[in-house]
Amino acid sequence: MALHKTRIASLIGIALLAFGGTCAAANASGGARPWMNAELTSDQRADLVLKAMTQDEKFRLIRVDFGDTENGHVMAPGALGSAGYGPAIARLGLPAIQESDAGLGVAKPHKLGATAMPSGLATAASFDPAIAREGGAMIGGEAHRRGFNVMLAGGVDLVRDPRNGRNFEYAGEDPLLAGVIAGNAIAGIQSQHLVSTIKHYALNDLETDRTTLSANIDRAAARESDLLAFEIAIAIGHPGSVMCSYNRINAVYACEDGWLLNDVLKHDWHYPGFVMSDWGAVHSGAKSALAGLDQESAGETFDKEVYFDQPLRAAVASGQVPQSRIDDMARRILRSLFAAGVIDHLAKQSPIDFAADRKVAQRAEEAGAVLLRNQDALLPLSTVQSVAVIGGHADKGVLTGGGSSAVQSPQGNAVPGLPPSEWPGPRIYQPSAPLAAIRQRAHGTVSYASGEDIAAAAKLAAQSKVAVVFVEQWAAESFDTPHLALPGNQDALVAAVAKANPHTIVVLENNGPVAMPWLDKVGAVLEAWYPGAAGGEAIARLLYGEVDPSGRLPLTWPRDESQLPRPAIPGAGLASIGLPSQGRPAQDVDYNIEGADVGYRWYQRQHLEPLFPFGYGLTYTHFDYSDFKPHVENGKLTASFIVTNRGARTGVDVPQLYVTLPGSNNARRLAAWCRVTLKPGQSAHLTATTDPRLLAKFDGKSQHWQQPAGDYQLQLGHSATSFQGEGKATLTAVSWGADASPPGAPQPCVTDNR
Repeated sequence: MALHKTRIASLIGIALLAFGGTCAAANASGGARPWMNAELTSDQRADLVLKAMTQDEKFRLIRVDFGDTENGHVMAPGALGSAGYGPAIARLGLPAIQESDAGLGVAKPHKLGATAMPSGLATAASFDPAIAREGGAMIGGEAHRRGFNVMLAGGVDLVRDPRNGRNFEYAGEDPLLAGVIAGNAIAGIQSQHLVSTIKHYALNDLETDRTTLSANIDRAAARESDLLAFEIAIAIGHPGSVMCSYNRINAVYACEDGWLLNDVLKHDWHYPGFVMSDWGAVHSGAKSALAGLDQESAGETFDKEVYFDQPLRAAVASGQVPQSRIDDMARRILRSLFAAGVIDHLAKQSPIDFAADRKVAQRAEEAGAVLLRNQDALLPLSTVQSVAVIGGHADKGVLTGGGSSAVQSPQGNAVPGLPPSEWPGPRIYQPSAPLAAIRQRAHGTVSYASGEDIAAAAKLAAQSKVAVVFVEQWAAESFDTPHLALPGNQDALVAAVAKANPHTIVVLENNGPVAMPWLDKVGAVLEAWYPGAAGGEAIARLLYGEVDPSGRLPLTWPRDESQLPRPAIPGAGLASIGLPSQGRPAQDVDYNIEGADVGYRWYQRQHLEPLFPFGYGLTYTHFDYSDFKPHVENGKLTASFIVTNRGARTGVDVPQLYVTLPGSNNARRLAAWCRVTLKPGQSAHLTATTDPRLLAKFDGKSQHWQQPAGDYQLQLGHSATSFQGEGKATLTAVSWGADASPPGAPQPCVTDNR
């Protein structure tokens, strides 16, 4: 009976909210719900609601239930079959909280389907904030039309290890790039009247034993790396919520870390939104609340108990937790709901234009695929008379990463039944077959071999002018891969095909860098990542030159595991997909090895030559840089230069500006970049302004950012290791507090095409 009443209350609440416009008009002149006046600020509206709330209503707001029946769980009445649900508070006109995974599309309910964006690494590889924002708006629009008003999106943990199972959800190894891309994706989602999270705060950079693993790092180094990525993304995207992570940081659970939540996030960054927990990341009531956690997620299903109900009530009654803290928790949640437009623009079921949304995903893949190799201009294909397409289920679709971010198409899973059948599966393929898209463009015969019979595949390749081999690596949250090798017999397949036909093109569908022992034997390699809902079409257009590849690597591609700060991940693997665990999982990971010098900065510091550097990517044309001039304007470090397309095709270039701070021990940092499209022979005069946060170091003693006085070396790069323009500029010493804004807001690249 209680459940029945809850459902009725929820439905009444939604019905009442349908008249939100009428209520707002009445309340503007002093009605019963003054918070419905949209002319008030979000803070004012939140304060008004808070004053009207009972204690029970506040405690209901600071926790959500699991919203699905997964693994036999009982779904809360009124939930939509997704990650989280909080019932409507009809008396106050507050809608139910409906939370959906995740950053690459609406992941649940699977049976309805949604449009999958390419992996986060693909979007980051575009180096294009507009692509990220458009993708976020598409995801947010579909979520809103499914009835959701909170999106568990915005992954920005840095790629410290290429074997991390969730790298595909994130935006690379560089804090500036990751922050800008994730921030714009979040802004896109929230433009559709949803709250977006940013996650996983913080240093959730490995999945093996993620619920107990302690990420150990000097706090100043954390400020200059992972936390800097969060800081930049929050400043750009203004996410309504921050999701604290499973792991411990320097032995303290992230959702109980007062330094992380109260000191850095809420005090130093002046963050006005709320902190929600990851699912199963809460270990206490009073301790978590006092540390800055505002909302417990699905505690009845994933935590040992619902800490933000009776245990926290008891802590308030005893005086251990002040009532003002409960009020602050509720107020922050309310403020975000108003700020994102959740209450003024109610989410409801409505039609979705999947065809238009697939085009958004296709544009992102075309902008983010990275051409790693192209010997003797094998690509683009044009008048080739016979093509052998081999492997990777290319006759059915393209691969998607697993776990909470796995998005299924409205047309279903193109290759069902592959292991693992349980979490973090199922393994999902988008029904966008590269084979069909290649056949649409081919000028002759196109044949297919699954690749299971290596000899048969090699024979088919020998009979064709060109062979296109699709190889894949499935990854997901909750596990890491123990090594960089491709699974199964795929290396042997590529080697055999390349031996039979030197005109072999390899297309990678993967989580990130993999070993390529056959690299020198193949003609071309295209990194397609997890290519999304229209991946097959996008890959074919790239191969045939209908669009030029323009992606640049958002992470460094190592030659092998020995180049990594930690060559082994103890306990990594997943037995159900043929990756048995390698030893006992560690309880600590030492990130002080590289500290703030993540990725390309580590390679530079160690004098290591990677297989492919950060920022690397080929095109079907060629770009030259000239007239490089660094200078200082009003305290801002800028550089102007000319980019010229020297080839015969229109193409996109991504010139990258790196800066090295005064001092011999400093590694160069990406401080700005541009993205420019040029016709053959066309030039553009560009001006890039460095982000001031990349010109400083964080001093842990004074809690200040310190920009040292001296000569700053600037280098204009095609990647983090290839430069065509260098110079110096002198800056005076500047410092600002951890709770202050850096001097001079970052500026977009200015383009003057010629």
